[in-house]
Amino acid sequence: MTNISLPRSTPEEQGVDSESIRALVDRLVERDQGLHSLMVLRHGHVIAEGWWAPYTADQRQMMFSVSKSFTATAVGIAADEGLLSVDDDVLSFFPSYATDAIRANVAGLKVRHLLAMATGHTMPTMQVMSALPTEDWVRLFLEIPLVYPPGTHFLYNSGASYVLAAIVTARSGQSLLDYLTPRLFEPLGIETPPWQVAPSGIALGSVGLNLRTEDLAKLGQLYLQRGAWNGQRLLSERWVEQASSIQVANDGNPNIDSSQGYGFQFWRSRHNSYRADGAFGQFSLILPELDLVVAMTEGSTNTQGTLDAVWDLLLPGVHDGALPENAAAAGSLAGTLARLDVPVPHFAAADPALASAVAGRRIRLPFNTLGIGSVCLEFETGSIRLTATSRDGWRETVPAGRSEWMPGRTRFWDQDEFTDVATASKAGWTDATTLEFHEQCLDTPFRRVWRFAFDPQGNQVSVAIGLEPEYWAAYNEVLTGTVD
Repeated sequence: MTNISLPRSTPEEQGVDSESIRALVDRLVERDQGLHSLMVLRHGHVIAEGWWAPYTADQRQMMFSVSKSFTATAVGIAADEGLLSVDDDVLSFFPSYATDAIRANVAGLKVRHLLAMATGHTMPTMQVMSALPTEDWVRLFLEIPLVYPPGTHFLYNSGASYVLAAIVTARSGQSLLDYLTPRLFEPLGIETPPWQVAPSGIALGSVGLNLRTEDLAKLGQLYLQRGAWNGQRLLSERWVEQASSIQVANDGNPNIDSSQGYGFQFWRSRHNSYRADGAFGQFSLILPELDLVVAMTEGSTNTQGTLDAVWDLLLPGVHDGALPENAAAAGSLAGTLARLDVPVPHFAAADPALASAVAGRRIRLPFNTLGIGSVCLEFETGSIRLTATSRDGWRETVPAGRSEWMPGRTRFWDQDEFTDVATASKAGWTDATTLEFHEQCLDTPFRRVWRFAFDPQGNQVSVAIGLEPEYWAAYNEVLTGTVD
């Protein structure tokens, strides 16, 4: 199906000062929050939107734990259809696992406890499950000891989201994606998105859904409208109320948004708001009292800094009625949103003399987690090309623009969730002996950065390869290479 867009309007028409949105964007840029996209909705209209090049409006990204909110939505729809109840015992969906030991372990564990991350576990169960990919993950989850009575202890637990996906599949007879497509994605005008599955074939539930920014905004708008969409009820108001309310308390720090309690796979936030929230900065922030939704994607580990900027700069510009037209502020905002670009270091205007000494030569690398045996650099007028060759002979060339992002792809990745990643790259010399090659990995929140620090003769080189923001420590390596 064709992706259907939300209606557009101007900030002032919907009671929002354009200057407040521009100030928000300026703060996020100044403090290097790693923004990739921003969409602000008021009264159901998109009033501001921007993408930091090389990201674009039609680019899907893996949503990480935002996926949990979609899994919970599937549970809500299934509850509305009478397929299940949040007060059903979890074991009732998997009777074949009902040994005496499992019955005793999960006694009292209900669907609502999975939704609220209040299962009673004291360890993140997905760590155990993903370490044993050939095992039955539902059985493993049920076998891991519950230390606290269900419903009494909050622990962020991605394994619970996987079991929710398995419950929907068990009760509906469909994959999570097939179940949601006619009930959620098609009514919202979202092209059926990819969703990564576990080795069992069941959707991961906790992560792995790939969406555009506008798709993320639509989920927020659906919940803001209490489950109604274009005259059709997709979710009951009762479900929306449950999902968005505090179901379990966490540490209660009044100044931290992740401490405001947890609903049904939604985080509560300050200002009586709640949000779908994914690692490294994807979220759909829902503010019912202001009839406002803010959707963002970024590559950051400081989501609190982004939310603080929303509270400090955007909210003061939100008013009850329409505002007078402000051409100057609207023009300033439009100009800002048209010039967004993921920042890279300042590159030298011309290549140093060392470039000709290393161009086309093979840089041999020692063992590394990406399995790359060697790389080669080539310098052209408008671009720099990096060719990487694996130890078993696989070769790929990624071009990087000197001033513009250049598209490419990479299969060199250290985790199964990203096996063939679209990239856009820039590269250049930061000084006479140091070259940086920045690969923005567009299916992800991440940037892979290669830093080549050559000796003055170009015979030895320190090669640092890492992800920004850091994802897993083993990926970030510093290697000593020799130049043939």
